[in-house]
Amino acid sequence: MNDKPRIIIASESGISIQSLDDISDAVAKCLGSRGLILAEAELAREFFELRSRFAGELFQKFVNYKIRLAVVLQNPDSYGERFAELAYEHSKHPLIRFFDTVESAKAWLNAEG
Repeated sequence: MNDKPRIIIASESGISIQSLDDISDAVAKCLGSRGLILAEAELAREFFELRSRFAGELFQKFVNYKIRLAVVLQNPDSYGERFAELAYEHSKHPLIRFFDTVESAKAWLNAEG
């Protein structure tokens, strides 16, 4: 039997974060896991609009519960300079990181940390 906590992939687990209420539901589903992989399709448009503070709310909730979150985006630059800066600033964050592939996100979540 494998006792290693699993990685949760939003698209395979019915997780979609389209409202602030969805954040708490996602956190509850991820407790005890190695972390969550979210792709662009599972995120509300507001996530990419930094003025909405949606991304900040999402990140803070995952940090509060010490759940690692991997956001998979092909090109953060396509959402503007500030969003690209946010992605870059999280390149070494212990709990929140951006990746361009699911495979690289899985590798980070599987790494001991």
